[in-house]
Amino acid sequence: MIPEKDCRLCGLCEGRTNIVLPDGNYDNGIVFVGEAPGENEDLEGRPFVGRSGKILEGMMQDAGFSRSDVLITNTVKCRPPKNRDPTPEEMKACRPFLESELYDAELVIGLGKSACRDLMGYEGKMDEIVNVPITIRIRDRDVNFIPTYHPAATIYNKNSRAELRRTIETVGEMLR
Repeated sequence: MIPEKDCRLCGLCEGRTNIVLPDGNYDNGIVFVGEAPGENEDLEGRPFVGRSGKILEGMMQDAGFSRSDVLITNTVKCRPPKNRDPTPEEMKACRPFLESELYDAELVIGLGKSACRDLMGYEGKMDEIVNVPITIRIRDRDVNFIPTYHPAATIYNKNSRAELRRTIETVGEMLR
């Protein structure tokens, strides 16, 4: 299930250039979920192609895999104005698409607070849950979930960089 080209389920449609659909491999059962497309993603129509994407790809490469080995998506498919966090209503509008993307997943990696809030209902601080695996419910199935920092958080915070690297190394081990 993907959004219609002219999707108008929420107000994010007003400012978008492209709907940003998932990118990568559906078959390995590993999905990275970010919060929302940024400017570069909106222009290209692919998730994680800007600065955060470069960080993520570099860490993946260091861990022995590439973005083509996993699926990468966001909780919402259109860029929020001024790169603000998506609202709960906007995430709810895109939820059927996200659930469809995650339905066959064996492992979901939540990148950042918004993704973790949407997928596990967590409202607290990221440092309390980073790299603590849990099980989340996607429709009628239990799916393994690892919350971690968004790559953007690693630009100014060395601890978040180390934790994200640890998450990605775990994924690399699973893919070997």
